[in-house]
Amino acid sequence: MVRSIWRTLDPTVVRNVSPIALTAFVTGASFGAIAVAAHIPVALVCAMSLLIFAGGSQFMVVGIVAAGGSLLAAVFAGLLLNARHLPFGLAIGDVLGRRLATRIIGSHILIDESVAFAMAQGDRRKAKAAYWTCGLALFLTWNTGTLLGALIGQVIGDPSRFGMDAAFPAAMFALILPALKERKTLTVALLGAAIAVATTPFLPPGIPVVLAALGVVAALPTRQKVAA
Repeated sequence: MVRSIWRTLDPTVVRNVSPIALTAFVTGASFGAIAVAAHIPVALVCAMSLLIFAGGSQFMVVGIVAAGGSLLAAVFAGLLLNARHLPFGLAIGDVLGRRLATRIIGSHILIDESVAFAMAQGDRRKAKAAYWTCGLALFLTWNTGTLLGALIGQVIGDPSRFGMDAAFPAAMFALILPALKERKTLTVALLGAAIAVATTPFLPPGIPVVLAALGVVAALPTRQKVAA
């Protein structure tokens, strides 16, 4: 499979994946430093990145637990955030290969970026090469960054002193920024943010993030639109 991927790999994909892999390294280091600052052992931090490999969910779980939220709320919020991977899997399932082992590994490296690169290709062979190149590159750089950030975090203490806590929010905002050009997506995002901000003073940590998913009601068809 490796030789097949190498033969069909487009140099443009490699060029486009490289800066994203570098970003994954930086945000991974940010996660490692923040998790250690929340008094999570280095071994557990690295195990989370290896076994979960979902940056958004990992940051959310650590943030909720560090703020005093329950583990149940943290796990539920993480599962809710990763629920988007279900349609992703249905969309690109054919690029994971036919062997059980490759399908398991391929499912583990299923993230927004690898799916986006696969779906942007013109045919199945190029999509397969782009998916595995992006997924494996980001898996390597994310975990390397996590380890380095966790080790540095043990030395510097509070990562906010060096701005390391801002790396992930900045990366996520840059990721969703193109989608916010669409009016409906922007409305959903603003409603979700308003719900989270309005409920934060009154609810336990983690619950406002879960409730923010209600922002999706802004995308539901209205009676007038259905009639039209």
